[in-house]
Amino acid sequence: MSYKTEAFAAMAHTIIENLKKRNMEGHYYETSAECVRAIIDSIPQGSSISWGGSETIKETGLMDAINNGDYELIDRAAAKNPEEARQIYAKTVLADYYLMSSNALTIDGELINIDGNGNRVACLIQGPSHVIIVVGMNKIATDVASGVARVRNIASPANAIRLSRKIPCATTGHCLNCLSPECFCNQIVVTRRSGHAGRIQVYLVAEDLGY
Repeated sequence: MSYKTEAFAAMAHTIIENLKKRNMEGHYYETSAECVRAIIDSIPQGSSISWGGSETIKETGLMDAINNGDYELIDRAAAKNPEEARQIYAKTVLADYYLMSSNALTIDGELINIDGNGNRVACLIQGPSHVIIVVGMNKIATDVASGVARVRNIASPANAIRLSRKIPCATTGHCLNCLSPECFCNQIVVTRRSGHAGRIQVYLVAEDLGY
């Protein structure tokens, strides 16, 4: 184990203890492969699963494992028109499991997410029976303020470029607190505690994942 990995493990232990105080459960793995195996082992076959279109979930290989497994995948990408997308979202809210990442996670165990339409944060807050959140250690922030700053100045510009959005941060590489028509920083949600014990499971991975 490298010194960096050892430091990650110590920080993860602190975060997991703080998540527990907030009615959420935490887990830590050194690699994505280990994390994916643990998640797959925790989801019963035949379960309905949806997800928030997360780059982290794709990078870990979790979506490949879900697609190759015996699950009912509810995927908004399959929608052929806006009305079909709305119907798929209605099913998403009732899914057994919802997969996502978090834009940032504080050492004190608070989840920070910025969303465009709000569908992802809505499912985090209420709806699916279980929420599985995979977070690379690159997304850890010291507090809420630094977490929001991380999302606005690191995650959002990268996502703006990925999605070809015509917003200032795609050009400048940092947030200008815009109100542009294509802005997706519309909902800023801080989850300081879960109202349902064990519903939110946070899987920390000692890798650089997502944005």
